[in-house]
Amino acid sequence: MAAPLFVAGRGKVGRSLARALKAAGHPARLVAARGGAGRLVRALASEPRAIVFLAVPDGAVGEVARALAAEGDALAGTVGFVHVSGVLALDALDALAARHGVGSFHPLRSFPRPQPPSAFKGIVVAIEANRPTLARRLRGIARDLGARPRTVAGEERILYHAAAVFASNYGVALLGVAASLLEEIGWSEPEAVAGLLPLMVGALEEAGRIGVAGALTGPVRRGDTVAIERHLAALEGVRRRGAGPPVLDLYRMLGAIALEIAIEAGLGPAAAARVHRALTRKVAATRRRRRR
Repeated sequence: MAAPLFVAGRGKVGRSLARALKAAGHPARLVAARGGAGRLVRALASEPRAIVFLAVPDGAVGEVARALAAEGDALAGTVGFVHVSGVLALDALDALAARHGVGSFHPLRSFPRPQPPSAFKGIVVAIEANRPTLARRLRGIARDLGARPRTVAGEERILYHAAAVFASNYGVALLGVAASLLEEIGWSEPEAVAGLLPLMVGALEEAGRIGVAGALTGPVRRGDTVAIERHLAALEGVRRRGAGPPVLDLYRMLGAIALEIAIEAGLGPAAAARVHRALTRKVAATRRRRRR
């Protein structure tokens, strides 16, 4: 019989994980993490050999671990305690590590709201554990969800999480920047997002199919310095009006990164030099056309 699983925390990740575990056939229970450890301890008393997923905010993981460790023998039968943070190492659970297996189980996707079980299909789940038996259990659970387990050790987690922030949080931020430029010419934010999102998703899907260098398109990849210079002039106008985010500096910075990718994709040295000069020279602002 499968060991019982508990998800402590009724937030977006906790509810999503509990739903997915139940859909995969695991005897999973969702319990509240607030109000101290007493409620969870009482639930665990009748369920030996359980694994507990602590789906609480990062700043609360250590506090919850210490409260549970203070229960001593009351939790003697519990197999392991596992946090779901992407950035925390196992030392966040040090208070429990002497008597229990401790681990991490981080789904590599965003949870802006509770998600259905299908949200775990095909994603990476970053796993680490202090005991091989718990690590095997966690890998098996990830596979049961339809996910791909990958070991991410403590010293690797900061760069792992930074990469996740770039891909998820900053991807949304870039969409917001692009939408703000369309708002400059009269589009509403919903119109701008609806227009840009298929472009963004299509480009990312191509990167998944043929690699980052192969999927890069646009003026930097083509060596089109005329388009780049016109973009910079228009963005200088936005900057002078003090409207929106610092799009001019962002365009230059991302253009430099795109240039490195373009060179990898085959852009020749002469064209690359012209693009570099275009991205770094000062430009004059263009006059904004009056709306009619």
